[in-house]
Amino acid sequence: MEGMSGPYPIRGSVSLPEAELQWRFSRSSGPGGQHVNTSDSQVELRFDLAATKALPEVWKARALERLASRLVDGVVTVRASEHRSQWRNRETAAVRLATLLAEATAPPPKPRRPTKIPRGINERRLREKKQRSETKRTRQSRGDWG
Repeated sequence: MEGMSGPYPIRGSVSLPEAELQWRFSRSSGPGGQHVNTSDSQVELRFDLAATKALPEVWKARALERLASRLVDGVVTVRASEHRSQWRNRETAAVRLATLLAEATAPPPKPRRPTKIPRGINERRLREKKQRSETKRTRQSRGDWG
């Protein structure tokens, strides 16, 4: 893993603005040794999506709409506590936030163009269906020999 690698790219030339990130550190939950009660290794990263100037307006509107369920007063929060070191948790949280924003600001997919089934294929399907139903019908009318 490389050093605390400054700007985390979202997409293209747009990256997470270091100045707008708010970090909070607390003790991770779960088991641990003597070190666990003294180190604040859990990281909480907050980013004010509603007030940011780092994202283009179109992206911001798209992200606010898609992340509506995760936002609290326009702020998106990401937590990381899987590593024992605060530094690695910081990396994880920042990368996670960048990925989240990249997905939320992605352009909508192109609308699907419905395809037309060729007539020959449809006719063959209906012919095979008729054949199958005929086969099953002849099996039934064998008379009862039970």
